[in-house]
Amino acid sequence: MSTYLKYSAGIVLALLISCNAFSQTAKSKKQPSAGQVLPVDPNLRIGKLANGFTYYIRRNTEPQKRAQLYLVNKVGSVLETDEQLGLAHFMEHMSFNGTKHFPKNELVNYLQKNGVRFGADLNAYTGFDETVYQLPIPTDDPEVFKNAMQIMRDWAQDATLDTTEINKERGVVLEEKRLGKGAQERMQNKYLPVLLNNSRYSKRLPIGTEEVLKSFNRATLYNFYKTWYRPNLQALIVVGDIDVNQVEQQIKAKFSDLKNPAKPAVRTKYTIPLLNKNQFIAVTDNEWPVTVAQILIKHPEEVVKTTTNLRNNIIQGLYNRMFAERFSELSKQANPPFVQGGSSISGFLAGLDVASAYVVARPGELERGFKAVLTEVERVKKFGFTQTELDRAKQSYLTAMETSYNERDKTNSENYVQEYVQLFLKGEASPGIAYEYNFAKSTIGGIKLAEVNQLASSYITDTNRDILIMAPEKDKASLPDETKVNQWINDIKTSNITPYVDDVNKDPLLAQKPVAGKIVSEKTDATLGTTELVLSNGVKVYLKPTDFKNDEIQFNAFSPGGTSRYSDADYQSAANSANIIGRSGVGNYTPVQLTKYLSDKQAFVSPYISERTQGLNGFATPKDLETALQLTYLYFTSPRKDSSIFNSSIAKAKASLANRSDDPSSVFADTIAAVLSNYNERNTGPSIEKINQIDLNKAYNIYRESFANAKNFTFTFVGNFDKEKLKPLIEQYIGSLPSGDKNTEARDLGIHIPEGKIAKSVYKGREEKASVRLVFSGDYTYSPENNNEIDALGEVLQIKLIERLREEESGVYSPGVRTNYVKYPKNRYSYTIVFSCAPANVEKLISAALDEINKIKANGPQETDLQKFVAEERRSTETQLKQNSFWLSYLSGQYQNHEDPAEILSYLDSLKKLNVQGLKEAANKYLSGNNYIRFVLLPEKK
Repeated sequence: MSTYLKYSAGIVLALLISCNAFSQTAKSKKQPSAGQVLPVDPNLRIGKLANGFTYYIRRNTEPQKRAQLYLVNKVGSVLETDEQLGLAHFMEHMSFNGTKHFPKNELVNYLQKNGVRFGADLNAYTGFDETVYQLPIPTDDPEVFKNAMQIMRDWAQDATLDTTEINKERGVVLEEKRLGKGAQERMQNKYLPVLLNNSRYSKRLPIGTEEVLKSFNRATLYNFYKTWYRPNLQALIVVGDIDVNQVEQQIKAKFSDLKNPAKPAVRTKYTIPLLNKNQFIAVTDNEWPVTVAQILIKHPEEVVKTTTNLRNNIIQGLYNRMFAERFSELSKQANPPFVQGGSSISGFLAGLDVASAYVVARPGELERGFKAVLTEVERVKKFGFTQTELDRAKQSYLTAMETSYNERDKTNSENYVQEYVQLFLKGEASPGIAYEYNFAKSTIGGIKLAEVNQLASSYITDTNRDILIMAPEKDKASLPDETKVNQWINDIKTSNITPYVDDVNKDPLLAQKPVAGKIVSEKTDATLGTTELVLSNGVKVYLKPTDFKNDEIQFNAFSPGGTSRYSDADYQSAANSANIIGRSGVGNYTPVQLTKYLSDKQAFVSPYISERTQGLNGFATPKDLETALQLTYLYFTSPRKDSSIFNSSIAKAKASLANRSDDPSSVFADTIAAVLSNYNERNTGPSIEKINQIDLNKAYNIYRESFANAKNFTFTFVGNFDKEKLKPLIEQYIGSLPSGDKNTEARDLGIHIPEGKIAKSVYKGREEKASVRLVFSGDYTYSPENNNEIDALGEVLQIKLIERLREEESGVYSPGVRTNYVKYPKNRYSYTIVFSCAPANVEKLISAALDEINKIKANGPQETDLQKFVAEERRSTETQLKQNSFWLSYLSGQYQNHEDPAEILSYLDSLKKLNVQGLKEAANKYLSGNNYIRFVLLPEKK
C-alpha cells in the first residue's frame, strides 16, 4: 500500500545507484526564468470549487472502459508535530480501514468484487510533502464508477478512524517499518541529516518512529486528519474513458460540501536551506556489501513553467544523455575502473536539484574508481562535449519525442495522471505532447554546443557540495577522510586530462544485404488474427498485426536447446555466453560504435540462452524495423568476440560478489535456490569459483552453435505493421538465416524441487526481523483447466492470508502467494507463500497460514473469494487483450508448449467452470503438505 520505501529508503539508494531519486524529468537552473508561460493542454479540464478543491479531468481511451482516479493531498510527513511522527503515513493506511460509506474493510472487499486488486491496482503512498491515493476503476458500470467517486469523497474527509481498527493497524505499519530495517536504514540514519542539511525533512521520515506508532491515541491522529485533510489542499484527478462534462458535474455534486477548518493552520512550505559550505560523511555497516561514493552538489530547482524553462529542460536532457553515453563507454573497458559510475543533473527534494557523480567501486579500488568518475566529469568541464555527441543526443531526443507524439492517442491514462500530480503539487506545466514535440522540433536546432557545455561549469561547483561514502564495516580503517578525498579532487583538477575522442563507425550496419529466402507456405487464423509463415530455410514466423500502439512492434524468437545441452563443466560458459557475446557488438561494429549507431533509432535486439531454449527479444518502431531485423541477422551470423567486454564483465561480476556473504537477503536467497534445486550446482548461488569457469572461447563457440541452425526457430511479431510490407523484410533477413538438420532438442536434467518435508533455517543479520518462505510442490498434469484451478487457488489463498495474517493477526505488512506450473521438461507445480515478520511471531504466523490452507482443504474457498478472482481476471484480461506485450508473451508461450493459442478466446468462459468443490479438491491435491519445504531467515543468535 503506502510507503516509506518510496521516499526514505529510496532517497539514497536510488540517488546513489541511479542518481535519479525524486525526479524522472531533468530540470535546469542557471538560465533566467523569462519567456512565455506555457499553455495548458487543451484536452485537460481544470477547475476549482468555491472551497478550494481542485480537479483535473481528461478523456483518454487507453485502456478502454477504464479510468484512473487519484486523490492528491498536499499533506505529508513534513507537517507532523513531534507527537505525530509517522501519522501522515498511518492516516493513509486508515483510509482503507473504514470510511463513512464503507465501514471497516468493506472498501477493499467491494472493490475486489468488481475486479480491482488490492495492492496491485488499489494503492496509495505517503511522502514528505504529499499523500496520494490511486484507484483504477472500470467505467462500463455506472454504479461502480459512482461508488468510486464516493470512495474518493470519503478519503477526502470521511475516514471513520475507529479505535479498534487503529489498534489493529499499528502492527501492520510496524511490520512495514520492520521491512526497512537493515544496513541501509542504519547508515541512512547517520547520513540523512547531512544530505538534508539538518532540515525538517531529516526529522520527518514518512514511516515515523516506533515510539509514536505504538503509543499515539485516536485524538492525536484525528487532529492531524482534521487539520490537514481539507479541500484547499486537495485535488481529484480523473483520466480515462469517461464523459468529461458528466464527471465534472459529479465532482461538483460530491466535493462542494467539503469544509475547511474555521481557522485553518498555515500550510508552511518547508525547504532544505543551502548552507554554502561543503560536507563529508563516511558510514559503514557489517552487512553492507559494496563501497559507494557519491558527490552531491545542491542547487535551487527550476520548475518548468515557461518556454525558457522548457528549453533549459531540453538542454539538461541533452547533457544527461551525453554523460550517460560517456560512462557507458567507460564501463566497457577491459579493466573497468568501477562496477558502476555516472554523473547527471536531476531533481532532489524540497525545491532543490543536485549535480551528482557516483561510483560503486571494485573491492579495494575506491580511489581508482572515484578518480575515474571525477576525471570524466572534469574532462567535460574543461573541454565540453563534442559536436558529434550533441548531434547524436539531439537526434535521439527528437526520436523519443516523435514516438511519444505518434502514440498520443494510445498513451496510457496513468502517464497523464502523473503529469497532473506534479501540476497540482509543484505547478509544473503540462502543455501536452503536441506542444512539447513541436516546441522541441523548433527549438532544438538552435541549441548550441556552448550552451550545453556551460552546464558543467554552472553545476559542478565547489560550494554546497556533499560527499558521502558507504562501505562494508571491514573496510572502515582503509576509507579516506575528507582531507584525502579533497586531495583526490585536486589531483584530478591538476592532472593532464586530454579531450574526448568520439569513436564513430560510419560504415553501413550490413556491408551488403543477404540473399533472401522465400515464404513457402502461409496460413491465416482469422479468429486469432494471426498468420503463420514457413520460410524456405525452415523458420516459422507468426504475425499478429494490431492497432494497440501506433509506433510499436515487438518480436521474439526461440528454438529448443539451451544450456541443458551442455555439460556441467561447460555450464557457466553456456549460461553467460549470450550476455557476453550479445554485449560485444555485431559485424564490424564494436559495442561502443553500435550504441552510437542506434542512438537515433528505436530498435533493440537482445539474444538469450536459457535452460531449455535460445533465442532473442526485439523491439522497434515501424520505421526502424528493418534496422532491428538487420541486427537479428547479424546476431545469428556475425556475432563478435570482444575480449575487452569479456574482461569487463568478469571483473564487475567478481566485484559484485566480494561481500555477498555479508548480506542476509543474498545468503537467504542462495540457500533457497540450493535447496529447491536439490543442490544442483547449476542452480546454487553465484560465486567467484563459478565465474572463473567462464571461458571466452568456449562461450563464443556455444553461442555460435546455439544460433547456427535457424531451421528450429520460431519467430513471433506483434504490433503495428502492414503484413504485406513486412513479408519481404522477413524473407530478406530471416529467410536468409543458415539452417541445417542438426538436432537442438533440450534435455531433461532432472532438476526439480525435492519431495518430502524439509525445514531450513538461516541465521543471518542483526535486525529483529524474519523472512518466511513456505513451498508446496509436486508432479502436475498441465492443462487449461488445471492451470485455472492453480491460479484461482493461489489468489483465494492470497486473499485469506491478507485477511488473517495482516488484518486479523496484525503480524505482517504484505503476505504473498506465488504460483508456478510448467509443462517441460516435466509437468510440475509449486506454491510459495512469502511474508516477513517479527522473529517472535514466526511460528504463530506459519501456523495461521497453514490453518487457512486447512480450512480451504476442509471446506473449500468461500464463494465470494472465488468470485473476486473471477472478477479480477475478467478485468485484467480485458486490458491485457489490448497490449502487444501480452500477446507476444502469450503466443510464444503457447508455441513453446505446443498448446492451442486459441485457448485465450475461451479463457473467460472457462473461468465459469471454477467452483468451490473443485478448488477444495485442488487444495487437497496441491497443498497436501506431503511435499512441503519451510525456509526461515532469522537474526544471528547472540
